[in-house]
Amino acid sequence: MPTSESLKINEIFYSIQGESTRIGLPTIFIRTTGCPMRCVYCDTAYAFHDGKNYTFQQIFEEIKQYGTQFVTVTGGEPLAQKACFDFLRQLSDLDYKVSIETGGAVSVKNIDPRIKIILDIKTPGSGEVENNDWNNLSLLKSNDEIKIVITNEEDYEWAKRIILNENLVKKGTILLSPVHGEVDSELLASWILRDSLPVRLQLQLHKIIWGNKKGV
Repeated sequence: MPTSESLKINEIFYSIQGESTRIGLPTIFIRTTGCPMRCVYCDTAYAFHDGKNYTFQQIFEEIKQYGTQFVTVTGGEPLAQKACFDFLRQLSDLDYKVSIETGGAVSVKNIDPRIKIILDIKTPGSGEVENNDWNNLSLLKSNDEIKIVITNEEDYEWAKRIILNENLVKKGTILLSPVHGEVDSELLASWILRDSLPVRLQLQLHKIIWGNKKGV
């Protein structure tokens, strides 16, 4: 059974960061088990249920073999496990440069301020737009990032309205990412250029290198 100092983990691996402003950096990934959302484009559905319990100390022992200080905690939805908040703090205490990828349905209020938050905003095309916790936007720091996955042109127009109406450019770096293999990146780039939208086009580098598979 999980304890206050343990997490259910799907996988831990060492790879090249494929997303965010840390793209290209050797990074340790800690993927937790479980997620309250079911986005139509989810590429990590294997993490919904599969995993085993690790104590914090077991995780720390495993990751110290890798020669990097960059750690990304991802899922699933890491914040669905309450112990994750303390885990993030302890990772930072060990001098790791930690980022967390969160789907935006759980409050980020209690995340240690040293953690870089990568916050998803779910579009209508994701099937989970109703689960966005919009209060999270006011909790972001200037070095945090906002990720929006685009499934079609309607999603892009919706995202554009949110970005401009909420003045998201002042809340953090905005990453617009096409669904891999479904939305043409050149087309998304043309929309961004046409509108001079103040965002960063994000392609998933790890999928370009290795394809869509587990552990990369």
